[in-house]
Amino acid sequence: MVELRKRREAPSDAPQPPQKKSTSSANESDPSKAATPPTDGAEAKQKPVVGDILSLDGFGGEVETHDGETTNLKKLLDESKSGVVLFTYPKASTPGCTTQACLFRDEFSLLTATGYSIFGLSSDSPKSNTTFKTKQKLPYTLLCDPSATLIAAIGMRKAPKGTVRGIFVVSKAGRVEAMEPGGPAATVEVVRRLVKSSGVQSGGKVGNVIETKDTPDEGDKGETTFASEDDTAEVQADVAAEVADTAEKLDGV
Repeated sequence: MVELRKRREAPSDAPQPPQKKSTSSANESDPSKAATPPTDGAEAKQKPVVGDILSLDGFGGEVETHDGETTNLKKLLDESKSGVVLFTYPKASTPGCTTQACLFRDEFSLLTATGYSIFGLSSDSPKSNTTFKTKQKLPYTLLCDPSATLIAAIGMRKAPKGTVRGIFVVSKAGRVEAMEPGGPAATVEVVRRLVKSSGVQSGGKVGNVIETKDTPDEGDKGETTFASEDDTAEVQADVAAEVADTAEKLDGV
């Protein structure tokens, strides 16, 4: 008698490990987990506005003077009598920047009458700024900020890489008194207004400033001093500065 044996069943396939979820698909479904592009810390911060009180420790990082000395805004304020004026310019020795620097040179005595310390600020190298200062006989220090940390901190950085022409004034206590872009003549006018608002009057002509004696009434024979030649020269200088600044912008400087 033949014995029938039961055939063994084929072993079932081994269980497969569970598949891991794709990280990319998970991020696509959840916008909050999407990658965030890197940002420039200085650019991300809000620009200061007039009336703000700056936290000066570390503000704007460190910069160099044209003669190679390392400094920062806090140190400049500590060394000033009443505050710091920073006028920014795109590139040393270009027409618009030369006009701007010379306007601050010509009115230096008046603009510093209340104790302001004036500085030019750009991303130029110390060598370029030293040449600029020497050639134009500038009576103030030029600050060199190649990494544009201070330029960005005061809101004068131009994307992707550049400097906006403008003016930034901060009191010794760290209060922002002026912050705005502008042409060569306009940046000087901002400081001039601040000085005059402090009650300072020139005892004579300082740079291109014209002194006048106000008359009480239109019909009164009060004395008024005019300097027509200087007046014409100042107007011509302002017009030339604006033309040069416009040409500089068109050239992409």
